[in-house]
Amino acid sequence: MSAWEAILAVLLALLMLVALLANALVLMCFLYSADIRKQVPGLFILNLTLCNLLMTVLNMPLTLAGIIYKSQPSGDQVCRAVGFLETLLTTNSMLSMAALSIDRWIAVVFPLSYHSKMRYRDAALMLSYTWLHSLSFPVAAASLSWVGFHHLYASCTLYSKRPEDRTQFVVFTVVFHALSFLLSLLVLCLTYLKVLKVARSHCKRIDVITMQTLVLLVDIHPSVRERCLEEQRRRRQRAARKITTFIGTFVLCFAPYVVTRLVELSPVAHISSHWGIVSKCLAYSKVVSDPFVYSLLRHQYRKTWQELTNKLLKRGSINSSALASEPPPPGTAQLNE
Repeated sequence: MSAWEAILAVLLALLMLVALLANALVLMCFLYSADIRKQVPGLFILNLTLCNLLMTVLNMPLTLAGIIYKSQPSGDQVCRAVGFLETLLTTNSMLSMAALSIDRWIAVVFPLSYHSKMRYRDAALMLSYTWLHSLSFPVAAASLSWVGFHHLYASCTLYSKRPEDRTQFVVFTVVFHALSFLLSLLVLCLTYLKVLKVARSHCKRIDVITMQTLVLLVDIHPSVRERCLEEQRRRRQRAARKITTFIGTFVLCFAPYVVTRLVELSPVAHISSHWGIVSKCLAYSKVVSDPFVYSLLRHQYRKTWQELTNKLLKRGSINSSALASEPPPPGTAQLNE
């Protein structure tokens, strides 16, 4: 193994560890907090978290083994099953992010009718569509034997070894990425840009009221006035920063891999195996960023996991103090003497 491959293997191992811990923490917060379970977006986050956990436990270890051994790390049947799951889980994750953006769009643009437009039944229907959509492509690929170990990415994924299937595989790959990556990106851009537009209009109204108040309060201290103006600037930047994070992480993680898969279809294209593995690791990094972007950095989740941590630490301290206060077993005193 070269030094570059060793670095990629260590990086992927670290991604696996962080992804497992972060997504497990999101799942614990969901199970612990009744308030999170009551909210409709919690269903989409739960679905995204489960997809990320399955990807971390099933797909990433085989890719790590493929990087280390530079060959297929398992039997053909296992590799096909893992490649099937990778296509399914990746597509489902992308569509879950699109569903979350639609939920935010309805909540911001139609706040008064949100609870009637986005109920648990509506969320369940959206999730049913994401699963049916995600299943269609791996089922078609598996039936055509287009799943196997791809040396360029050191992973079990969509792959066709038969030259006679080249044209059909090219069409399938283009349609697959158009209806997964491009469709999800289009939904993300349309919904979040609309959310940003509404947020900016709200900020303008608040700014007008704030400025009118500052004008009326002639005797206000300059430091208070400066804090109010600073809060205005932060308010204007907050929505743009969040939306940039949502769309930016999606593009940064998935776009290099998707573009590489499309360029690979050209018969004259030559792609380095190092870049293929790097693009794959970037796609896996979305599994790491999702828990923080959509859950753990939000106030409700932060509060929940802090409460959960305090509860576990308190229980541990109670158990340790109880053990310390227990009388010694019979005969211990005589032995100490």
